[in-house]
Amino acid sequence: MINLINFQDKINFIWSIAELLRGPYKKEQYGDVVLPMAVLRRFDCVLAATKEEVLKKYETLKKSGLQNVDPVLNRISNQEFNNTSKYDFEKLLAEPDNISNNLRNYINGFSKNAREIIEYFDFDKQITKLNDNDLLYLVISEFNKIDLHPDAVSNTEMGYIFEELIRRFSEHGEAGDHYTPREVIRLMVNILLNEDNEELTQPGLVTTVYDCCAGTGGMLSVTEQHLKELNPGIQVELFGQEINPQSFSICKSDMLIKGQNADNIILGDSFTEDGHRGTTFRYMLTNPPFGVEWKKAEKFIREEYEKDGFDGRFGAGLPRISDGSLLFLQHLISKMRQDEKGSRIAIIFNGSPLFTGDAGSGESEIRRWIIENDMLEGIIALPDQLFYNTGISTYIWIVTNRKNSDLMRGPVRTGEIQLVNAVDFYQKMRKSLGNKRNEINEEQIKEITRIYGDFKENEYCKIFDNEDFGYQKIVVERPLRLNFQVTEERINNLYNETAFKKLAESRKKGAAGLQEIEEGKKTQRQIIDTLQTMDANVLYKNRDTFTKVLKKTFKAVDINLNSPLLKAILSALSEKDETADICVDNKGNPEPDSDLRDTENVPLKEDIHEYFEREVKPHIPDAWIDESKTKIGYEIPFTRHFYKYEPLRPSEEIAKEIKELEDSIQEKLKKVMGE
Repeated sequence: MINLINFQDKINFIWSIAELLRGPYKKEQYGDVVLPMAVLRRFDCVLAATKEEVLKKYETLKKSGLQNVDPVLNRISNQEFNNTSKYDFEKLLAEPDNISNNLRNYINGFSKNAREIIEYFDFDKQITKLNDNDLLYLVISEFNKIDLHPDAVSNTEMGYIFEELIRRFSEHGEAGDHYTPREVIRLMVNILLNEDNEELTQPGLVTTVYDCCAGTGGMLSVTEQHLKELNPGIQVELFGQEINPQSFSICKSDMLIKGQNADNIILGDSFTEDGHRGTTFRYMLTNPPFGVEWKKAEKFIREEYEKDGFDGRFGAGLPRISDGSLLFLQHLISKMRQDEKGSRIAIIFNGSPLFTGDAGSGESEIRRWIIENDMLEGIIALPDQLFYNTGISTYIWIVTNRKNSDLMRGPVRTGEIQLVNAVDFYQKMRKSLGNKRNEINEEQIKEITRIYGDFKENEYCKIFDNEDFGYQKIVVERPLRLNFQVTEERINNLYNETAFKKLAESRKKGAAGLQEIEEGKKTQRQIIDTLQTMDANVLYKNRDTFTKVLKKTFKAVDINLNSPLLKAILSALSEKDETADICVDNKGNPEPDSDLRDTENVPLKEDIHEYFEREVKPHIPDAWIDESKTKIGYEIPFTRHFYKYEPLRPSEEIAKEIKELEDSIQEKLKKVMGE
């Protein structure tokens, strides 16, 4: 076997195997072969030391008639799985003429839990295709050269290898897809466990960790590793769900090798096929795909929302269909424990969930529910260009249903929200990986963790009351003021009014319909003729006065104006006029002018009437608040709270630079023109 020490060398070696597939396979299809083969080789290396002993015991057990042999064989293999086929990679290569059948025999020899993982890759089709193109022996031979035993490649490094391969196979994947850089996960885990470090060192402790978008299991693995560093005797139970079959298979294989219960990893959509329904967890962390629409699951989610309300997962509200980020958070919140310790969540979002959605919208109502129930503990702004498939800004939200209220356990966080601006805590990478050009080093992770844990305001940290992010959206109305005049131009506006146009329309067919249309046209002409008898030079500035004149005029010619027609005529003959009298309803209240309607966002802590008298009334004396339309909204304008004003450069300095550029351009033009 080749002795590869450097991580990048291992990646490059496996990628060189992928390059052998060129021709029969397109580049985006390489993963269909390389990923399941890497899993098989990993299994092969893990089971190698106990292979012969397992086969001997298997023969004995067959003779004894024991049906369920896996528990016995697993004890011998020291794993949660085994293989009873006589083949391994070495023996497969020893029989090149029958390699495809022997490989199938080898795969079928795995215990059910491991065999299912390979089946999820739908690898049988690839065996046939590779064999038909004389590539199967070559691929197995190349994989046999690399040692993927955990002693040579740790579980953490193997996770990196799988994720880097997936990245290369999915260069154009959507932002946030597949996996999260390990330094970001370490930061998330540090902050998630920060206040529980003392508790987590207790002997015999059992705790649970869940990721609803598990990918290849990176977040679960890093969390388990961190917990075991704190407490080697801790029992960590990992749970996850993943929608991508390849990532799911890799995650499940990783769980098998680490001795976890691989059945805790579920394949499917967390929204429509919740694989852990009714289960709660102590710690949850995830990186859901950014800005992905939930249209495919809309029927299911909307039914749960309308039928179950807060007894379901989405009672707080539904975000816009184009971005399901806040659905993932509600899903996690539904799995919080309601005991004394509660649960803690760390979730990665882009900027959208901070502020998207006006007061009363689904997003705002979800934020409102989370904040008013005192679940949002803090948000950390990360540097940009940290992720492999996107360069956008990202944030870690920390959510808990048991904020610390005991000073002996650390800072009291009840009723408060912490914002940490860590956008400058990064270093440039020597070599970019996709869109990932920056990384957070260990010292920076420690510093961000310290800033968050200290819970003290400084250049990078701001602390707010929950109510500071709430506001009341008030609707400011101004009165409708209209003048009225019966000019030819305004009379012609009648033909644009629906009630007037409908006079000359009919739903009846044939002669009856034609007759109804003619009668309607006759009524239209009578209305126009009557209006033309009125004095076109008189300008009315009071609607009630004009209405009385209008009714009297039509009554004189025995034309009855119903309410829709009267409104149509008033609308056609009116114009906005700030000097006209205010239009009032039948109760004497002023009618609002929808064109002048405006809104104001008033901080939740402030009285809307005091705000209105101070900020609006001095500028618009005739305005009023329509309190029936007041809505409560919540948003988190993160950037605004850390904005630093930079003075504009002096105009003289800018002018000097422009002059220098102009002179430089002139000199270059002279050279071009040969002057």
